[in-house]
Amino acid sequence: GGSCVCEPGYRMASSNGGFSVACEKCPENMSGVTQDGWNCITCPKGLTSEGNCKCPNNEILVERSIDGILLNEALCIPCNGSEQSFSASDASGSRCVRCEKTFIQVSKSCDCNSPNILTGGLCFSALEGLPPKGVASVRFAQLGITLTSAWFLKNLQSSAFACWLYSNLTACQALGNMCVMNMNSLSSSSTDACGLFQYIFVSTARVGVVHSIPYWRNNLPWLYYGDQPGLASQVLEKNHFPTTFTFKGTDKDVKLKFIAASFDAAGNFLKWQSLEGGILQLCPDTQTKLDAAYVFGTTYQQSCKISVSKILLDFANPVFYDLFLEYNGGNGQQHLWAVPVLNLNLQYNEKFVNQGSNMNNWLLTRRFFLVDALSGKENDLGKSPRIIRIASKITISIRLVSQTQRGTIYPPLITLEYTDVLIQNPETQSVMVSFAVSYEMNQSEAQIQTDIALGVLGGLAVLWSLLKTAGWKRRTGSSIIDLQTVFKFLLFYAGDLANVFFIITVGTGIYWLVFFKAQQFVSVLLPLPSQEEDFVTYIACAFSLKALQFLHLLVSQLAIDIFFIDWERPKGKVLKAVEGEGVIKSAAAPVSIWRTYFIANEWNEIQTIRKINPLFQVLAVLFFLEVVGFSNLALMDASSSLARSSESYAAPWSRILRFGVSAALWVAIAILQVIFFAVIYERFVEDKISQFVDLCCVSNISVFLLSHNCFGHYIHGRSVHGHADTNMEEMNMNLKREAENLCSQRGLLPNTDGQTFQISISRKMRLHYDWIHETLTRKRGPARLLGSSANTFEQSTRAYNAMNKFLSSFIDHVHKEMDYIVKDKLLLEQILGMEFMEPIEKSIFYNDKGHSFSDVLYYGNETTLLIFDILFFSVVDLASQSFVLAAILTYLQQEIFRFIRNTLGQKNLASKTLVDQRFLI
Repeated sequence: GGSCVCEPGYRMASSNGGFSVACEKCPENMSGVTQDGWNCITCPKGLTSEGNCKCPNNEILVERSIDGILLNEALCIPCNGSEQSFSASDASGSRCVRCEKTFIQVSKSCDCNSPNILTGGLCFSALEGLPPKGVASVRFAQLGITLTSAWFLKNLQSSAFACWLYSNLTACQALGNMCVMNMNSLSSSSTDACGLFQYIFVSTARVGVVHSIPYWRNNLPWLYYGDQPGLASQVLEKNHFPTTFTFKGTDKDVKLKFIAASFDAAGNFLKWQSLEGGILQLCPDTQTKLDAAYVFGTTYQQSCKISVSKILLDFANPVFYDLFLEYNGGNGQQHLWAVPVLNLNLQYNEKFVNQGSNMNNWLLTRRFFLVDALSGKENDLGKSPRIIRIASKITISIRLVSQTQRGTIYPPLITLEYTDVLIQNPETQSVMVSFAVSYEMNQSEAQIQTDIALGVLGGLAVLWSLLKTAGWKRRTGSSIIDLQTVFKFLLFYAGDLANVFFIITVGTGIYWLVFFKAQQFVSVLLPLPSQEEDFVTYIACAFSLKALQFLHLLVSQLAIDIFFIDWERPKGKVLKAVEGEGVIKSAAAPVSIWRTYFIANEWNEIQTIRKINPLFQVLAVLFFLEVVGFSNLALMDASSSLARSSESYAAPWSRILRFGVSAALWVAIAILQVIFFAVIYERFVEDKISQFVDLCCVSNISVFLLSHNCFGHYIHGRSVHGHADTNMEEMNMNLKREAENLCSQRGLLPNTDGQTFQISISRKMRLHYDWIHETLTRKRGPARLLGSSANTFEQSTRAYNAMNKFLSSFIDHVHKEMDYIVKDKLLLEQILGMEFMEPIEKSIFYNDKGHSFSDVLYYGNETTLLIFDILFFSVVDLASQSFVLAAILTYLQQEIFRFIRNTLGQKNLASKTLVDQRFLI
């Protein structure tokens, strides 16, 4: 379309190339045009459609004399086919050449007359034992179409005959290529391309083999490994590849040197070529990224859509490959290792045999192609094909030898899956193609170790949950095993089993991260994505069970019983008018409620403080992952570098490594935060938990809380000065006296400092508490002080005073029938988190070395909260493959649950202590 030519009957008068052409009509007596288009000539035997002279078959057109002078009339000179010359016209009809040797051998002439057989431009004697007549059909199983191929019709029979009779190397290669175009499919009753190849293969056992390989006959291409059962497993696993691979060190042998012998469809050898440069990768990309496919240890994945029109343009003629892996022998010489092919489209007696993972049933082959746009041409080889076949999925699998410590691998395997495309509109049709290099090893031992760990730790979790349930039963004061007990056991077991899954998954992730990335000689390879399913399931189970434990914890904390005991006593008396009587009487001076409100607000504030800063935790993890580059450690390659070039190939993510890297960072940063807050911040800046205990003592208010029916905590806040409702001068004086040890100590017992206790109360004590509490909570605190009924308010006030009086007298040992003792917990009791003694007659106050009352706060459950955050972050990341999104959603869920805990905890506090919620700010 970029130049002009003269029409038939016109010669060129001038031409400067392109569109600058001048044409001149030829005279009637010289109506023909010479082959070069510049002159007119007489054509005695007619004209072609282009206006040139033509000659009959086996005659040569002559337009000039031997010295180049143009003849007035063209000559048609016949080629001499007699025995002296045996010449015939060549394919272009421009010269006489010696006729094809099969004609001479069979007929002693350049004619192939009956009964001889002419096929594919060759002549064969009908008297010789020829292979059976071939079926020139190609089956496209995916489309359910079998068509007669023009290429097969022209070349199948001649290639088979020439290969059989003359061991013609090119003919044998061409026959093998036609078998490959038919997907190497075999049938016991068919004489298609593969049937003819097998017929010749079986019949030429006497001719010997190549390189002592029994499946590679002399003069024949190597197409099959044999169909004996179990042969594939022997080929792939019996012998190790005779070289080793490393990731690091001076002996870097990290390149897979694949080379391929390439042939055209006619059987001609083209060249040896390295796979580097994207020979097998149909998707376009940069040279660096294409070559990254053959760096050992780098999992490579590439996929794209390619238009059918581009495929037809770039792959008009199929190229066939025999793939080898190059290595250096012990003597320094280069050797080649044949790479077997697993063709998923191969059929044996019209059944697909290479499906599934049982390699004993596989039928391995050798030769393959990328695109076949030739065999799908039905009538004319010059026309477009009706169907094309494309290697839509190519995977090179590298398998590590089990128990190796030196980077030994099994022979590589290339797996092919072809797609048949019925050509309708090439411009709009497209095909999804992919190329991958995967690395795998036998993960059965790792799976067994994981199952053992899961079984052992799961069994221990059952025992630990039973102990927790027994402790819970003791603390609830019940000994009956009912449905609630079973339900509670399941909740405890859910939390403990979540910890088991978490320990296993974190351990697994860190194991693969350390041992895969840090190894020098290759001894482990990452699990494939399909082998990560169990790991992802474990994470999902851990998250689900931990979420259940977290909700259980949240509900338990929102249902605690709490009361603030005010030890302040009235100072003096005041005159008070008696309503309705008009009489003024003296009464005890009222005690200020503001101290109680103040303590209630402080308790409300510490409900959701944690041992770490959640926002800093999320930002620090995200900083190290995305900014510092720790996320690059999760790529499925051997590099342990944190910085990657944007031009280099980025391997796909490993879900195990993503979890391992992120979980390790979460745990490491959390540990550093806990150490910082415990050693530095809480010691030199502020410790809100200890400050709350001090504030209770300064305010002359104790905290009595029950997390279980008969178990809870007690903070002794009784002021050593007798009262706290005083002015600033007296308050400072009291604190000074306390600092100079001029007053008694703060402890519950004389001459002790113990202010916090775990309490185990008797059933009688609990019943009396519930009786008063029922009156207290009959009206759940005044929603509006001014609008509440006077009787209801007075009733609640009396109940509050009664509870305050009862608890203060209980602490003062007034009720001998409900007395208590103070003792230390046994070490085993502290380890198991349960109490051996049952408080039958007397309640028991256990000295608390720390601040165990934080168990009813976020602060005392940091481990549960941290694991829940890690699992939430990991689940979002595994689902979205985005650390940023995971960090954002993790922070949002932290804030949402903190809001819920604060809001509902505030309501519970107002309900249980009669502190108006309007004063909780």
